[in-house]
Amino acid sequence: MNEVERLYDTLKKVQEPKGYYFNRGKERVFDLLDALLVNKKRYGYMSCPCRLAFGERDLDKDILCPCVYRNPDVEEYGSCYCNLYVSKAWSEDKVPHVHIPERRPQEKIPY
Repeated sequence: MNEVERLYDTLKKVQEPKGYYFNRGKERVFDLLDALLVNKKRYGYMSCPCRLAFGERDLDKDILCPCVYRNPDVEEYGSCYCNLYVSKAWSEDKVPHVHIPERRPQEKIPY
């Protein structure tokens, strides 16, 4: 079992009981998990792979996966910004799959 598969198994066990499921697109999920591991090696923490990080934990604490935006995104849209975590209804196509708007405040986005 490689590092991405181990992370997948660990997160699945922790998140599913909380009502957060991985996207059915396993290739996409594994790409995102691999990117989380890249960020962990790069920064020392798993920052969201779909957002730019400052590279300083205190400035990036809102985008440590699962980010603080995941819960409201999944509640409102059925999916987080990256489409990594989804609700059961989203996974079963019971809610529309729409673009998730960025919730991170502009001042927290590095340029």
